[in-house]
Amino acid sequence: MPASDASAALARLRAVLAGVDSALVAFSGGTDSTLVFRVAHDVLGDRCVGLTTRSPSTPAHDRRAAAEGAATIGARHLWIDTNELDDPRYAANPVNRCFFCKTNLFVICERERRRLGLAVVMDGANLDDLSDYRPGLEAATRHAVRHPLVEASLTKAEVRAVSRELGLASWDRPASPCLSSRVPYGTPIDAALLARIDAAEEYLRTLGFGELRVRAHGALARIEVCLDELPRLLDEARSAAVTDRLRALGFAEVTVDPRGFRSGSLNEGLAQTTRGPGDDSRAPRVR
Repeated sequence: MPASDASAALARLRAVLAGVDSALVAFSGGTDSTLVFRVAHDVLGDRCVGLTTRSPSTPAHDRRAAAEGAATIGARHLWIDTNELDDPRYAANPVNRCFFCKTNLFVICERERRRLGLAVVMDGANLDDLSDYRPGLEAATRHAVRHPLVEASLTKAEVRAVSRELGLASWDRPASPCLSSRVPYGTPIDAALLARIDAAEEYLRTLGFGELRVRAHGALARIEVCLDELPRLLDEARSAAVTDRLRALGFAEVTVDPRGFRSGSLNEGLAQTTRGPGDDSRAPRVR
């Protein structure tokens, strides 16, 4: 994207934020919310506060990214401990699981917004998200959460381009959904399972693998890495070490998906199930 286009997109975002008196930004450390938090801080100064939740479903990788991103931005940043698993509707892992997760998040954000005397809660939803299956967007609507990237008509590509122009390290960060997205819908989730998945992914990152998922199918761990990294993972010695490590973490069996990393692979062949709050007519999708 030409620099002039990125500048125009940034100008639109700044104009949206200039119309806000003060804001609490739901900040995950990902590409989208990092851009919102950075530009909101630039425009609003100390009238902008970021909030990040820590829960069993938050990957350690994401917690580090949020801490590093907030430190770089230099704005006030709150950490709030929570546990979506306390909600049995979330723990049951339905297709609209994200609705209950985001509801929990936005209840916390609204409480802190009121406590701090801020005007609005904002998140990092971008224009492309409106055409995807996003149960969390209904939760945002119910809690009057604003989407400045949507209001400024920024697509994901523009978010990345603007972030790069601003020198944000998050500009090319891959999508990183919660750990529950590694578990097939309908399989109950608990903290021990999520911790096992997180430890497995952390181990693979220490071996230098980038975008990856460890999908948990009962006692089976199915590893997805990018196709160009498959040969390195399938090296006999490395494969044996990975298998031993994941078995030590509690997985009885370990397999590598020969199709490589695929965003939303657990949705492949998934039929639309009974819908609830946060569902619509589009087929569900996780990352």
